[in-house]
This record gives sequence, structure tokens and C-alpha cells, in this order.
Amino acid sequence: MSLRRGDLVTVAAKGPYTGKPRPALVVQADRLSQLASVMVCPLTGELIAAAPLRVRIEPGRLNNLRQVSDVMVDKLSAVPREALSEAFGRLSAAELSSVDVALRLLLEI
Repeated sequence: MSLRRGDLVTVAAKGPYTGKPRPALVVQADRLSQLASVMVCPLTGELIAAAPLRVRIEPGRLNNLRQVSDVMVDKLSAVPREALSEAFGRLSAAELSSVDVALRLLLEI
């Protein structure tokens, strides 16, 4: 399966923040595609005021989301590649840039 940074996928792995299948954003570098796991940030439709660690995404033709969602940058996690679906959408360059700002804040890099 070929995934790229910025792709939106469905995560089917069980974990503390992924008890049910949910959309997630691939944030791992493309050049690390040989790894068995993939770094993702889950999305939620339960919108809260948690900026700057939540990035609001409006549904659109590029991302194929059904509802307004927050990228939960504060829930960054590694999941097995086999627990991910094929990409169903992508974030725009501007949206991914906003996620990058939040990741730098979270990781102090």
C-alpha cells in the first residue's frame, strides 16, 4: 500500500484513542515508507476549543470528509501499516502546513 504524508486513511487498530475505526492523517515522512508502522494523527468530529494542538478541517472535495473535523495532533501515534485503509482523501497544502505548526509545538522541534 502506498501512502503519502498528508493522506487521510481509516485506522482500524485498537488503542487508547482508536477504539473504533476512525479517520486519521498520515504525518510520517514519505521517505520512511519501508517502516512497518505509520505515524498518524486521528481525526474527531467532537469539536472542542483546543487550539493550537487541534487543527480544524472543513469537508471538501480533496479530503472527502463528511463533517467538520479536528486533527488531534496531541494524539500522535504509530499504528501498524496493515491497520490502515487506502487513502480516501488528502489535506490541502495549507491545512498540512497548519498541522506542521502544531506538530512542531507538540514536539518542540
